[in-house]
Amino acid sequence: MNQILKINFLRRKKLTGLLGLNFDGSRLDGVVLRRTNGSLQLQQSFSATLSLDPLTAAPELVGREIRNHLETAGVRQRHCVVGVPLKWMLTAQTELPPLPEADAASLLQLEAERGFPCDVTTLRLAHSRCPLPAGKQLVTLAGILNSQLTSLEQVLAAAKLKPVSFSPGVTALQPPAAETSSGVLALAIGESQVSLQITCGGGVAALRTLEGAIENEGSRRALHTGYVAREVRITLGQLPAGLRASVRRIRIFGPPDLAQQLADEMELRFEPAGLGVEPVTKYSPDEFGVQLPPDAPVSPAFSLAARWLTGQTPAFEFLPPKPTAWQQIITKYSSSRLRSAGATAAGIVAIVGGLFLFQEIQLLRLRSQWSGMSAKVRELDGIQQQIQKYRPWFDESFRSLSILKQLTTAFPEDGAVTAKTVEIRDGNVVNCSGTARDNAALLRMLSQLRAADGVTDLKVDQIRGKAPMQFTFDFHWNKGGGNEN
Repeated sequence: MNQILKINFLRRKKLTGLLGLNFDGSRLDGVVLRRTNGSLQLQQSFSATLSLDPLTAAPELVGREIRNHLETAGVRQRHCVVGVPLKWMLTAQTELPPLPEADAASLLQLEAERGFPCDVTTLRLAHSRCPLPAGKQLVTLAGILNSQLTSLEQVLAAAKLKPVSFSPGVTALQPPAAETSSGVLALAIGESQVSLQITCGGGVAALRTLEGAIENEGSRRALHTGYVAREVRITLGQLPAGLRASVRRIRIFGPPDLAQQLADEMELRFEPAGLGVEPVTKYSPDEFGVQLPPDAPVSPAFSLAARWLTGQTPAFEFLPPKPTAWQQIITKYSSSRLRSAGATAAGIVAIVGGLFLFQEIQLLRLRSQWSGMSAKVRELDGIQQQIQKYRPWFDESFRSLSILKQLTTAFPEDGAVTAKTVEIRDGNVVNCSGTARDNAALLRMLSQLRAADGVTDLKVDQIRGKAPMQFTFDFHWNKGGGNEN
């Protein structure tokens, strides 16, 4: 039954025409492609500047603005694939040991809960894996807030568009699954930032945004090539040694003048280390496996649409699943009055049909279900034992919350001493700054904190002023957090 559902309802809808859209700050780029007889035809392309933010403005107004731009460009295609800004994404990384796939999924869920600074139930998650020695894998976890995706869906609906995919544009420019992408560091120059992606072994090894790399100086954009080169070197240094050694090429996407400027800087910094640098000005003939139009622009919007039309799966897919028709009916008609009427009708039917007969039928059905699932239950019990085997890897001491609780207890309730900033580094070095009404109140607070359990090496770094006085102190936390193998 599950296989039938997958075949009939989950198969990607075959489209011959598609609108590719890419959101980049206030800039919206789009192309309309059509696939015919083994080739792609470019029908329309446009670029527009949005005056409204899709995340903060009213969706109806943003959708109307986008619709106006589409009508001006003569675009009538409604199905679209959308490139979401990389700065919307939260990322984390972890190493995955050799595990059965079911156990690996559980472990990745736990790592997502530890790695992201928010409740993972509020995120739409995706991941990509790179092979490491000894059967291990480097996993890049990525998530986008459900609220942001909902806002984007509402905007597109107001623009009379039907999205078929949400994915970052840089992964379409340099797809990780392609054999030619192994060992490639891709840089995509956007409106106000540069997107960085490293692909190795069919997966994404690094994905980040270099904010502040581009500044608008009047009508001219200034690219800080030195800053980009420094961040590239830092990102490479953070990779495992095996993956770092496999990176041999740097590919740069973006406006030709800025791409060439950045390529010159990259050549100066990285070609002596054996990394080739290539500003990408056109697609290779076999980029998508079909014939391309001669005027095909190298852009996220074109790459997103072309890869979808040629059946290439995105590395990170963030389009929320669509509810079934039954779920939509339940949502539409689930008012309190109808629920009460339904409950009353169900009770009458149950009485008329015979409660005891119904109960016996239910028992027979449950026994039949149990006989069919008992083997699966035993298998799940075995998986649970495997999960418990790896559970001691994780710290359950809630170290950061314990530190904040101890600090809160030490500060007086009358507000004589207040904290402005609290910084926790490496899980045990705590730096705090704030203000105190007078020296006596500060000394009492420090004395109480110094005597607290787990606090050591308390040192006052700075005191300024008299009444009020500003202070900065730090200490080490030596309690909890010892459950790792």
